[in-house]
Amino acid sequence: MKKNGWTLLLFVILGLLAGALLSHWLESLPGTAFLTKPIEATISPAIDLYVLDFAMILDIRISLLSLIGAVIAIWLYRKL
Repeated sequence: MKKNGWTLLLFVILGLLAGALLSHWLESLPGTAFLTKPIEATISPAIDLYVLDFAMILDIRISLLSLIGAVIAIWLYRKL
């Protein structure tokens, strides 16, 4: 497999998604709150010109399991 920046980005995104999915599945279990509680950040730039209205919302929720998934993805990328 050819290693480049796009492949690393794909691995990291897939690791974040896998960690978020695992976090969602485990949030109902007692004792896993420190792994599944997300840190939330929202960015919402908006421009309102008289004839044009533009709004964009970026909502980020990262839990500890998401970060662990990203670290595992980077480790796998380096191993391949």
